Amino acid sequence: MSKLLDPKVLMAIKDLSIAAKTTIDGFMNGINRSTIKGQGMEFSQYRSYQPGDDLRSLDWKMFARSDRYYIRESEIETSISVRFVIDASASMDHMDGEFKKIDYATYLTASLAYLTNLQGDAIGLYVLNNAAIFSMTPKMDYQHLSRLYYQLEQIKPQGTFTEPINYKELFAGSRKKELLVFITDLYQSNEEILGFLDAVNTLKHEVIVFHLMSANELSLDFKGYSTFEDLETGQAIQIDQDKARVSYKKNLQLYLEQVRISMLDRGIYYRMLRTDVSLDTALRDFLNQRNKLKV
Repeated sequence: MSKLLDPKVLMAIKDLSIAAKTTIDGFMNGINRSTIKGQGMEFSQYRSYQPGDDLRSLDWKMFARSDRYYIRESEIETSISVRFVIDASASMDHMDGEFKKIDYATYLTASLAYLTNLQGDAIGLYVLNNAAIFSMTPKMDYQHLSRLYYQLEQIKPQGTFTEPINYKELFAGSRKKELLVFITDLYQSNEEILGFLDAVNTLKHEVIVFHLMSANELSLDFKGYSTFEDLETGQAIQIDQDKARVSYKKNLQLYLEQVRISMLDRGIYYRMLRTDVSLDTALRDFLNQRNKLKV
């Protein structure tokens, strides 16, 4: 794994545009670059010449090297719109070590947006909490990418997840195929996040949910703490971590399985991401789901 995909290294780079480029360059060096295709006609593979093939597709350099005729096959890839949706409720301010969930969400979005721009796709950004809703409709150009970076830097988590709004109107978009990438900690009190996903799911977009969880909440290892405060409600409880850890982990596994099944039932691609691990899993998942939308 490239060190440049390590979140600790990535978040040490304060400039989002540089961090995103550094991350994607490192990612692309570690995979087959043919899986990253730009807009329009892209080279796919060679095959032997067959009678009736268009002679304009012959690769004369291959003929010079091998004394055999080869056809250069290409595939047409249409551009799509990718909407990045960030849960900016107060629970995303949860900290583990040196950074918060919202930091991971920000740098992940910046990296995915840079990769999306390389693909020749339109990018949009939506930041949701109950205090405000920011929306930047999908567009394809480098200046739009720069504006997205700026808006990511302005995110300050607060309140709870947004109350039900006219999601269908907000995310309806055009008739083009769209990919919606939702980055969240799935913290909800009245299934408001599931309500959001049900609303956007009716629009027939491909949906990815990246569920962020920190190492300390997965293991219930908050060194030196016995009192825990809910970042969204302000309620506080006292816990003996050592005594509670076994039952906590058991209940957590049950919860994560319920979440996985809930997403599966909705036809939504779901991935739980630890905020202390490399971004490469999320980047690969994104590419795989994006490729489903190709013609």
